[in-house]
Amino acid sequence: MLSSDAMSRRGFVGGMAGTLGYLSVRSPIDFLSRESEPGAPPSRTPEDEYDLLAKLHYNENPYGPPESVMRAMTKAYKYANRYGYPDGGIVDAIAKHHGVPNDRVVLGAGSSEILDVVGSTFASDGKRVVGVEPSYSYVYSHVASVKGSPLTLPLTEDFRQDIQAIISVTKKHYRSVGFVYLCNPNNPTGRVVTKHEVKQLLDGLPEDVPVLIDEAYHHFVEDSSYATSVPYVLEGRPVIVARTFSKIAALAGMRLGYAIAPPEIIRLMTPYISDSINAVVKHAAVAALADTAAQAQVKRVTLELRKQTTSQLQQLGYSVIPSETNFFMVHLRRRVQPVITEFEKRGILVGRPFPPMNEHLRVSVGTADEMKRFMVAFKEIMAKREA
Repeated sequence: MLSSDAMSRRGFVGGMAGTLGYLSVRSPIDFLSRESEPGAPPSRTPEDEYDLLAKLHYNENPYGPPESVMRAMTKAYKYANRYGYPDGGIVDAIAKHHGVPNDRVVLGAGSSEILDVVGSTFASDGKRVVGVEPSYSYVYSHVASVKGSPLTLPLTEDFRQDIQAIISVTKKHYRSVGFVYLCNPNNPTGRVVTKHEVKQLLDGLPEDVPVLIDEAYHHFVEDSSYATSVPYVLEGRPVIVARTFSKIAALAGMRLGYAIAPPEIIRLMTPYISDSINAVVKHAAVAALADTAAQAQVKRVTLELRKQTTSQLQQLGYSVIPSETNFFMVHLRRRVQPVITEFEKRGILVGRPFPPMNEHLRVSVGTADEMKRFMVAFKEIMAKREA
């Protein structure tokens, strides 16, 4: 479990950056640049500069892995020089975690590789992926790179995925559809597709159309109308559920994801798997699955900070899309790119534009210090632009 001491240590640099933000409107990078002045201490490294940034752009866990996972990784370093190393039983652990046979599990170097593999397997050479926009567009760009094409639909007025429209379009283009993509909860909006809607989708599609359901943010959901789609795999449906250790488990830099899918689908995917996962992260993931207390603590703190920050934004008169994730989108009522640039000048990294939602800013939930720093900068930036 993440102790308060551990969280304080990991948040020290963020706290330092936050303090700098309160003292001056200048970026922490500007602060560091003053070290070149006469009598200043030696110049800092790029790593120092990176550590001072408030990183609210990639939806990461800002606290880092818990001690249980750090111990597992440290122990596994002894296998760094080997190929056929013991992997800690990672596939067994994932299968047991989900209550599925081992042959329903396939690993990837992050869930991004899983999404790539599904695209290469089912939507290359002229096939299409059907989904919404904006969503995790990496899927669409990869399909395009393998000579497939995305067939995307707009979100509804309340920023939800239009399930009936997805069914209709898939049926209309049935012969050319390679698979359907559903990000649940959706990135960047944070909205869920309910368990009723998922069933509606699967029952409404032609029975041989694969459906990729990206559950990268599953662990942060509180909405009781939501449910994982893993049970559909056990039913034998052509469903591929993608998960990652990059978010709540804080292993983004270590790269490990996986899919739960029927064995016949995994057999089709296997030739495209790179088999490039390192020894350390496999052991880390086994420990992460076991340390449910640490994940529960990260979820609790993250959701508290998200609710606190979005409430402050709403009190300032800005609407926020209801989110079930570790990020949220706020409507700026103006073009988002200049605002992103202003945050960057202050050493705060926030999400990129997500067309066509060009007035919405996606913000990852960081530490308490980082969110305070975000709010200080937000008020300053928006006040200047309104003046």
